[in-house]
Amino acid sequence: MKTPVHKDGHRDATIGTYASYVSGFLLSIILTLAAYSIVVNGYYSSANQALAIISGLAIAQLFVQLIFFLHLGRESKPRWNVMALVFAAIVVIVVVFGSIWIMNNLNYNMKHSDQEIMKDELPH
Repeated sequence: MKTPVHKDGHRDATIGTYASYVSGFLLSIILTLAAYSIVVNGYYSSANQALAIISGLAIAQLFVQLIFFLHLGRESKPRWNVMALVFAAIVVIVVVFGSIWIMNNLNYNMKHSDQEIMKDELPH
């Protein structure tokens, strides 16, 4: 399948070819299976090493999705795509770290009695 051609004779750079979709799909499958096999078979020496490897594979998966399926950087003005990506990243960071902050606060409040919390909040 060829890239569609506009009336002015230019090819649409934002739409991928069949080969690019298949290669993106295969890369996604390989990265997913790699992460799965690392966890299931225990190909790591510590939990931190497993976390680092899986995080690296997740970042690689993100770039595969952005390049092969969302066509980031293939159009003539990719600035809007980058701005949307930065905004989405900021939203994800706020949601993730906000959730962690709230869960830690809830965990602290559930572990300590009311008197201990009041003592911690009083000036010394």
